[in-house]
Amino acid sequence: MVHVSMLLCNGTGTPAALNLGCHGNGSLASYLMIATLACRTICTLPFSYLVPSLLTAMDIENLVPWIIYILGTWCRSFQSISTVLDARVTCSSLKTKQSRVTKPATLSKTHKLSWQQELKQAFQQPKSQNLQTNNDSIDCNIDDIDDESFQKLVDKRCVDNVRMLIVDAVQNAQAGHSGMALGMADIGYYLYRHVMRYNPRDPKWFNRDRFVLSAGHGCLLQYVCLHLAGFESVQLEDLKHLCKLGSRTPGHPENTVTDGIEVTTGPLGQGVANAVGLALAEAHLAARFNKPDCDIVDHRTYCIMGDGCAMEGITHEAASLAAHWKLHKLTMIYDDNHNTIDGPISLAFSEDISARFKALGWNTITVDNTHDDMDSFNDALLSAFGDTEKPTFIRVKTLIGRLSRKEGTSKAHHGTFEEDDVKQMRQKVNWDSREPFHVIPMVYREMQIQTDHGEKLEKEWFSKFDYFKTNYPEEAAEFEVLLSGGLPPNWETCLPEWSVTDPVDATRGYSEKCLNQLVKVLPGLIGGSADLASSNKVYLQGSQDFQHSSFYGRNIRYGVREHAMAGISNGIALHRSGLIPFAATFLIFSDYMKNSIRLSALSHAGVIYIMTHDSIGLGEDGPTHQPIEQLAGLRAVPRLLVFRPADGNETAGAYREAITNRDAPSVIALSRQKVAANLEGTSANEVEKGGYIISDNSGKSLPDIILIGTGSELCLCEESAKMLRKEGRRVRVVSLVCWQLFNRQPKEYKEHVLPSSVSKRISVEAGSSMGWSEYVGREGIVMGVEEFGASGAYLDTFKKFGFTEENVTRVAKSLLSQF
Repeated sequence: MVHVSMLLCNGTGTPAALNLGCHGNGSLASYLMIATLACRTICTLPFSYLVPSLLTAMDIENLVPWIIYILGTWCRSFQSISTVLDARVTCSSLKTKQSRVTKPATLSKTHKLSWQQELKQAFQQPKSQNLQTNNDSIDCNIDDIDDESFQKLVDKRCVDNVRMLIVDAVQNAQAGHSGMALGMADIGYYLYRHVMRYNPRDPKWFNRDRFVLSAGHGCLLQYVCLHLAGFESVQLEDLKHLCKLGSRTPGHPENTVTDGIEVTTGPLGQGVANAVGLALAEAHLAARFNKPDCDIVDHRTYCIMGDGCAMEGITHEAASLAAHWKLHKLTMIYDDNHNTIDGPISLAFSEDISARFKALGWNTITVDNTHDDMDSFNDALLSAFGDTEKPTFIRVKTLIGRLSRKEGTSKAHHGTFEEDDVKQMRQKVNWDSREPFHVIPMVYREMQIQTDHGEKLEKEWFSKFDYFKTNYPEEAAEFEVLLSGGLPPNWETCLPEWSVTDPVDATRGYSEKCLNQLVKVLPGLIGGSADLASSNKVYLQGSQDFQHSSFYGRNIRYGVREHAMAGISNGIALHRSGLIPFAATFLIFSDYMKNSIRLSALSHAGVIYIMTHDSIGLGEDGPTHQPIEQLAGLRAVPRLLVFRPADGNETAGAYREAITNRDAPSVIALSRQKVAANLEGTSANEVEKGGYIISDNSGKSLPDIILIGTGSELCLCEESAKMLRKEGRRVRVVSLVCWQLFNRQPKEYKEHVLPSSVSKRISVEAGSSMGWSEYVGREGIVMGVEEFGASGAYLDTFKKFGFTEENVTRVAKSLLSQF
């Protein structure tokens, strides 16, 4: 018997060890040659890709299935090979490496001729004796070097052009962050030219690889790469308008401004969590829809993080989850330039970041020098592709501000360069005679190769999807619902309706019933809680947990990681595959999540934040857990919809609006204490207006007073109104369930609900009074909480702070007695 250990490539071009047992007699070498020749016939791959490493005895009767296995593996690999021009190798004086991310092949004469003159000028031109150059002269004739070495010089010259565009853009704008962009230019170019699968002609193609720049200040590098790759969203003129008002090249990447930007980043560490969310979405959809004969979900997520990201807590939280879930298609590239704004990282950061990620459960690799040789980075990517159990952390040691006099120092982080420094940078790469914003024509053509390849991959994907639709029509129909936004026709009819006779419950309880109806009809609903699923009541019954062994599960266990939960949810939403993420915790802990929630709004990410225990009404847990100022802070976030439903029907209405508004996040604030299932006059349908009248005994006359409430306090307003009406007062009660939606209503509708001629108004909400004056006016009264809460039973706490129907009535009478 013979065991043959080989190095093969899997379906993504990944090397993987394969041990084969062969039974029978004969020459194993002969059979290996037959198999290899067959592979080469189909896939045009060189023999050196098949590396036998262990031969013992022989038995060959199972040779045929063995050969079929090899052929199948290589054929799948061929689909993901970049292009014939993707070869990368050292100069002729160095050992050529055969294990590449991309396929070695012969360069055309036309391609080489188009580059020869440029490369000769760049690499064989005499240098100034007093100037240390970046492009060292090569000791071989460019006309004579092998194809792979030639390609490497082409890549080096393309990176030179990338760096010069970065310098020109910063100098022209007199603003921007060039340091990280210059230091990571090699990596950025390599990813866009040789590694990632995308189609600039269709930036939203579903099965594209996702790229996240968590170190968002380095966005100029991404803008340059997007421009060279052919994205319409970044023209050369856009690079000239860096950071200008209204430009498509803002100071940090914004997904709503520039096609090719997957997520909005800037606050450090957020992109790391977003990348985990993107990878989670891919893993989830792949587990649900891929078939043995058809992988319609198969893409990778790449994220560049920096030293600042490494220091942020959200990075640790998200990285911990990525490792726990074994999101092996996630590759984190750490720009280890050892500098932050204040100075070297040694001022405040001395831990071994690689050891930390290894301890979390990542495949960790260090690349010492990417500026002179990309082979090690390429090998690191191969390792990432080959690991099917762990995400990969690649630590690349770079020089911030590469080429400049500021190189390697924190001074390079941002800002412009002195003119003589710019002159020397240009000289170092033989760029002296070129005008600012010059692009070598062949650079466009070089990137066009990857663009053409991406377009080909997309066409192949659509052909594969046609096969999927033919052979798996039910799954395909569900998948198409997701790709079209995730909302099947009439989905909202599944939401429960409550009557006045239904038993009372907390609004978190009504929420639970809504979620468990929605999950039956919304194929994209997925989410979880930060270790509070039973308290938040968000567990999806009948669905499994999302774990490595069950990526198809729709219950996500985040553990006590509120910040990462929000950032990951943004990534899930911005995967733009119809997934509808929800994230749950106590309202008090929304402060942990605030930056991510803000980015949800800025990014138009339709995350649903379910925040229970929404006031001092939670009772016994006391002031550390009783939210006061949180609602006011959340309502201040532009585009964020904040709902505080009063009963079951308003809760259903809140979910309908939150799910309908896919381009904006929502907060649904829910009570712990019980309230009516159907408070008389409330309506799920009216929630869409944000505010509406639930009761009014004024007839055709104007009311004497308007009581405005939200959440559990709306019933206090209604009970107080009944008392006042008994005394002959005309009283209107208004539910202001969502300020943002109410503010969007026509002026006539707002005047109808809150007539300007009725100045006597009272708002009742067990939280901060901030913001309520807009609705009660100058003569109105805001009943709120202006201090921290207290530990005690719910009713006792409410009584202490004045939230009883008797006190609301007393305040109303006092206001009515005033002239």
